[in-house]
Formats: sequence, structure tokens, C-alpha cells
Amino acid sequence: MAVNAVSYVMTMTATSEENAALRIASGRKAFVEPLCLGERLKQIRLANQWTLEDVSQRTGLARSTLSKIENDQVSPTFSVVQKLTTGLNIDLPQLLTPPKRERYTMGRRDLTRKGKGQQHPTPTYEHELLGHQLAQKRMIPFKTIVRARSFDEYHQWVRHDGEEFLMVLHGDIMLYTEFYAPLVLVEGDSIYFDSDMGHALVSTSAEDAVVLSVCTRGDIA
Repeated sequence: MAVNAVSYVMTMTATSEENAALRIASGRKAFVEPLCLGERLKQIRLANQWTLEDVSQRTGLARSTLSKIENDQVSPTFSVVQKLTTGLNIDLPQLLTPPKRERYTMGRRDLTRKGKGQQHPTPTYEHELLGHQLAQKRMIPFKTIVRARSFDEYHQWVRHDGEEFLMVLHGDIMLYTEFYAPLVLVEGDSIYFDSDMGHALVSTSAEDAVVLSVCTRGDIA
């Protein structure tokens, strides 16, 4: 009977303890990273500038079979894996090594020295936008001095697109939100919330509170 390549590798390489663990874990959420054999085969083929016909001639496997393997339409049997490793002159670990994925980075960075952020005062808050010289950010970080002392100072809810992470750096605040009871946050407390939900901050300590916020996108008010 044909043996699935993944099952064979797990059987041949696992210790008796690992086999027991795999048996116990059967039926549970997978904790072994997928091998992506088809993607790995295609990567090896392209790295050697081989066509499907070249690989077919080297391995004796039909081009249609190779195409189905590369596109994860079939799971190769152990005998097929043997033909691949022999014909391509590679060993089994090479074939089963997770595919290398190219990573691209723009290498951007934007330093904001203490007190040098872009000031954005409002009647209730005094925002200092951080990393403000970097355009097209996925996050908007800012430090805020909370001037408001009463919820009555707000004429409407503050709301903006996306999500927000907030951490109290100094003092105490009362966080008002549209769908929840007011919440007291003290120095060191943090909260994550949907920022399109109406919200407002009020300082409750002797001095104005200071908070750090990071929004995913949208304008702050």
C-alpha cells in the first residue's frame, strides 16, 4: 500500500516518545508546521533552471504528476519521493526543508527625540505625534497630555477608524466608551479597543495624566 511521504518522514525521524506524542495529539489542532513539499519541489526546480519536462526525464515521473505535486493537488507517495530524490540527486532533508521565502524591507525608521514630536493641541487633549516624518505608516503613535477634567468638556464622542492601544504613562484617567461603563486606568494600565467606538479620556489625578496611544489608521481628534 502506498505510504504518504509526510507520514513516512514522521515515522522514520521521530523517537518512540515523539511517536507517542503524535498519537496522543491525533485529532487535535496540528502543531507540526506544514512541509509544503510541492512548493519546495518547485523551488528546487526553478533554482536549477529545470522545466517540468527536465524533471520528468530525470525522475521518470509524468509532467502532469509533477505539476499536480507542485500545485498541492496530490500528496506524493513514498515511492514518488524516492524517484524525486534519486532523479534530482538530492537527499530527503533537502526536499523536505521548508521553502525559503524572500523578504523585502524598506528599512525605514524615524527617530523622535524627547519633546520633539509634532504638537497637535485640542481643547481636551494635547497630542504629541511621534514618528510624524514617516509617511504611509500602518500605525500612528502619539503621546497625549489629558487636559479634560470632566466628560462634559466633550461636545461629542472621539472616534476614528481602526483600532487603538492605550497605556497610562503618568497619573490616572477615566476612560469613557460608548458601549461600556466608565473605566478607571492608573499608571501602567493599558487597554486595546476599537477606536471607531466613541471614547473620551478624563484626568482624575491631581496633575494632568499622560498616555501613550498607538492607532492602526485614521485621524485623531
